Amino acid sequence: MSLFARAFSRQIEMVTLGVYVYDRTSDPLSLGWLGLVQAVPMILFALAGGHLADRFSRKSIMLITFAAQTGITLGLIFTVVGKVPLVWMYAFLAAESFCQALGTPARAAIVPQLVPPRDFSNAVMWNSSIFQLATMTGPAVGGLLLGEAKSTVNALAVVLACRAVMTLSTLLLHPRSIPESETATQNDDFWAGLSFLWRRKTILAAISLDMFAVLMGGVTYLLPVFAEDILHVGATGLGFLRSAEAVGAVFMAMLLAHSPPMRRAGRNMLLAVVGFGVATIVFGLSRSFVLSLAMMFLIGAFDNISVVVRHTLVQSLTPDSMRGRVSAVNTIFIVVSNDLGGL
Repeated sequence: MSLFARAFSRQIEMVTLGVYVYDRTSDPLSLGWLGLVQAVPMILFALAGGHLADRFSRKSIMLITFAAQTGITLGLIFTVVGKVPLVWMYAFLAAESFCQALGTPARAAIVPQLVPPRDFSNAVMWNSSIFQLATMTGPAVGGLLLGEAKSTVNALAVVLACRAVMTLSTLLLHPRSIPESETATQNDDFWAGLSFLWRRKTILAAISLDMFAVLMGGVTYLLPVFAEDILHVGATGLGFLRSAEAVGAVFMAMLLAHSPPMRRAGRNMLLAVVGFGVATIVFGLSRSFVLSLAMMFLIGAFDNISVVVRHTLVQSLTPDSMRGRVSAVNTIFIVVSNDLGGL
């Protein structure tokens, strides 16, 4: 429930704020600033979040950061109602990103405490499927709220409600204690996550390949421009474009459940990156809404292969005492590709 609420609210928020900012400025660069103000705090503070996740209760960290994000959503609503300068919206998004930087490593590292080791690969796929289901429905709901109700405030109110649910549902988590044998490699070094990944070339190669592919080819933050100025489908069409990516990811997750990609992980990830790149190029050249939807479907499908491979490698090959810090480094790679790629 917490994962679905978090992803669902995030998707509605990004669709809503993307449309709102572009309507106010008509400047594609202003959409890039949305990515930048969220990327910088994540890059600066994710390692600190990982260090906290390996020293304190991961559930408590999640509760505090989720509650803070709920409060920040009220600030975003204030910026829309008061029609204040956009710098205030960017400031609230930066504060939200700071909370995510501290909370994301704990959220990623707690998963092995919730499921037995033998079920971890399946847990990653289920997590990915739930996330993509939220990503599939969130943009469509956000687009409909903006396109039909034409209310940015109503859309953000849905985000606020979801974040309240996200916080309350975290209270229901009961993480298991980690056996002493799994924590024997305890290392209090702040930079231990970077050192660990540098020694584990397999993990480093997987997350680096994914980062550079998305950094150079991600289109998410520019989707409002494509929807408004190129495809002429408005906010409702924007919601469906973002949802198509998630539909592709869910479809791929169902295929992966029957044919896990870890059997030939290297080859599968390379093919996924190539497919992701080709679909992105075709999307950039398309002037047809149907073709663009199809390419977003393929982008989501190919991207989900790398997501499953990357997260399975990171969590299964990392000792629990370092999962927070290693997850923090992985988070930085993801943020650099997704958010800075948008700029």
